[in-house]
Amino acid sequence: MEQNAQLDLAFNFVQFTDKNIFLTGKAGTGKTTFLHSLKKSSLKRMAVVAPTGVAAINAGGVTIHSFFQLPFGPYIPENTGTPGKSAQQQKHFNKDKINLIKSLDLLVIDEISMVRADTLDQIDEVLRRYKNHGKPFGGIQLLMIGDLHQLSPVVKDEDRKILKNFYPNLYFFSSRALQKTAPISIELKHIYRQVDAHFIDLLNSVRENKIDAEVLAQLNQRYIPNFNPADDEGYITLTTHNKSAQEINEIKLTKINKPIHRFSALIHNDFPEYAYPTVAELELKPGAQVMFVKNDPSRERLFYNGKIGKVTEISEDIIYVKCAGDLSEIVVRPLEWANIKYELNTQTKEVQEKVIGSFTQYPLKLAWAITIHKSQGLTFERAVIDANLAFAHGQVYVALSRCKSFEGMVLRSPISFNSVKTDGTVSEYTKNADNNEPGEQHLAASKIAFQQTLLYELFDFTGIKISFFQLKKITEDHYAILDARISDDLNEMKTVAEKELYDVADTFKKQLTRLLTENGLPEQNPDLQARINKACAYFARKLESVLNQAMQKLNTDTDNKTVKLSINGALDNLQKEITIKLSLMKLCTNGFSTVLYLQTKSNAEIDYVSAKNTDFKQSTVAKNIPHPILYAALRTWRNDLAEEKNVPVYLILAQKSLLELVQLLPSTLPELETVKGMGKIKVQQYGTKILEMINAYSDNYGVEHVPVDIVLNVKNVKIESKKVSLDMFKEGKTIPEIAIERSFTLATIEGHLSHFINTGEISVFDIVSKIKVAKIMAYIIQNPKSSTSESKTALGDDISYGELKAVLNHRALIRAGEEI
Repeated sequence: MEQNAQLDLAFNFVQFTDKNIFLTGKAGTGKTTFLHSLKKSSLKRMAVVAPTGVAAINAGGVTIHSFFQLPFGPYIPENTGTPGKSAQQQKHFNKDKINLIKSLDLLVIDEISMVRADTLDQIDEVLRRYKNHGKPFGGIQLLMIGDLHQLSPVVKDEDRKILKNFYPNLYFFSSRALQKTAPISIELKHIYRQVDAHFIDLLNSVRENKIDAEVLAQLNQRYIPNFNPADDEGYITLTTHNKSAQEINEIKLTKINKPIHRFSALIHNDFPEYAYPTVAELELKPGAQVMFVKNDPSRERLFYNGKIGKVTEISEDIIYVKCAGDLSEIVVRPLEWANIKYELNTQTKEVQEKVIGSFTQYPLKLAWAITIHKSQGLTFERAVIDANLAFAHGQVYVALSRCKSFEGMVLRSPISFNSVKTDGTVSEYTKNADNNEPGEQHLAASKIAFQQTLLYELFDFTGIKISFFQLKKITEDHYAILDARISDDLNEMKTVAEKELYDVADTFKKQLTRLLTENGLPEQNPDLQARINKACAYFARKLESVLNQAMQKLNTDTDNKTVKLSINGALDNLQKEITIKLSLMKLCTNGFSTVLYLQTKSNAEIDYVSAKNTDFKQSTVAKNIPHPILYAALRTWRNDLAEEKNVPVYLILAQKSLLELVQLLPSTLPELETVKGMGKIKVQQYGTKILEMINAYSDNYGVEHVPVDIVLNVKNVKIESKKVSLDMFKEGKTIPEIAIERSFTLATIEGHLSHFINTGEISVFDIVSKIKVAKIMAYIIQNPKSSTSESKTALGDDISYGELKAVLNHRALIRAGEEI
């Protein structure tokens, strides 16, 4: 196909901007050809989807519902602003599909006229969930190809009743997500299918609903009553309903007094029935009129999708077809259609098509008649059109525009005003799009805006800030069971990052704003490129030293599995943000390039190995822990012993005990008893093994022993016992865990902790649920003279004595505060 202005404009908008594009045009203007050309030449990583199986196969893509795993039925767009709240969120993609979506630059949707607005909003939700929450369609560019004057979305009456409250109409352009993006429309003007200017004008009149009596009269010149062409003339009948087409084909085939031949398709693996390009059980006779349903893949190009001919002979594995105007018969053998899915090649970082199933059959179908719906995209030399019962918008136009010439078209019934159905909403939208079609100036501005957006994104550290805040908050919420130094380490990182990264970035972005006011593409501005190079070199160094290296020093070990999962998840998110940003900064120290920037960003996302994949089992030790080799050995011993005994690791040795062991390096049993959490029982159980490991390490690495001070003091057993329970509770242990470890009853431990509600060291809500506190408080206030036993009886078995005592202490604390 030769190039033209609209094709060039569309290609450049796709390649060099992030604008969402509606590529439209009359039937026969080469929209599908443009798509196939784009797939071969575009540098962007793309996926192609279509609303139906046949359309997807023809476009070389997959169906929308299979790619995005969308449920059938209406989608309510109330929550499109907050990903994660709809029923669609219940479906989870596997890692490969998520990586594929993260890598995409471009999503092509073919036959967009048949896609409903709510379907497009479902696509938006999925893409935002896995690509970028803050941007419509996850920041992926859309190329929507189709003609609104052809076939429209299929909507059940019950779906329409539900969706009418959310959309003014169900055409794709009413999508809430799409309306946020200001998409551009480009119409292909040059018609390749028809060359007769008069016929083209008549088709345009039908397409644009500009039919008057004169146009109707000219069209109906092709109405020929009782038209009955000879079989060798190659006419195909286009009908509005499938039943009519099927009846015509069956009757015609029955009238041929020759033996029938049956050919069964070979179907391998995954190829759903709705996507079959022709019938699985093909029945033919010599003399049958057939239509090719695939382009000839050979060099000769003897047939194309939609070419009509007649079967002349059938041998064992060959069908001979003679087409009008051809000098010789076409030898037809089975051909294969592939059902593909998209995969991401993690080595090349390219989006690749993987064949997941195949359908092998002769590329033919009976073709005395087919439905208008199934004719979309096809071209016929001669056609008989029966469109008087047209029931859908665009049907008549689709039928008429399949014909290459006015003379090759015959109307079985006259076309009336009523049979031409054109939606006024479509006409209005098309008119507005025509009036605002972009030109070269718009293209140039869009290129500049796209590059500027990427540059602002490059020097924006918001993602890192948010991830750091989440990590810091988790550590603050659980400070009692974490290494005390982690808070200081994070505060130091925050202070340095604000000074050396965030403040500097804010200052540079102001300079960037001034530099970007100059005309021209940022890529082609040498002064700007020089400033970007220097800035990126600075930020790359600081990211490495301020955050990346500091991250390695953090000791986030804890015995609490839930807290451990939360911390490692936050660490993973932060490390990922840093890794991606660092990759981009290093790239741009050699100059900013839009294509390389997008590729590097996607590759960094793909290459990043999530800490989640290690199942949160840290194999390394934070750099600020003294004697890391000994620490790792002690931790491994403890974990293995806990697994052997099938008990939580903290029952063997608490995390804080591990840290104190490598700090003090005790060498005797009395010294070992001074370590927090190492009572006499644990020293008896594990002391000898622990001292062996410490002393062996000291000998191997020449570590000099420093004696540990042993302080003897008289203990108040009663108070100290309560204090032990308090300390264990603050370390993150639950009341049942403390009771088991100390061999006390639950009531005893509850009593211990209740004591410290009076002192204000813990809150009643730490040990009693809010509902129970409210229930007990209500009873106490209403029955101030009730004894403890009377209150317990009245409150029932749902409330324990320990919980009642805790709330009574809480009440006493409140009163004491009121008296001050």
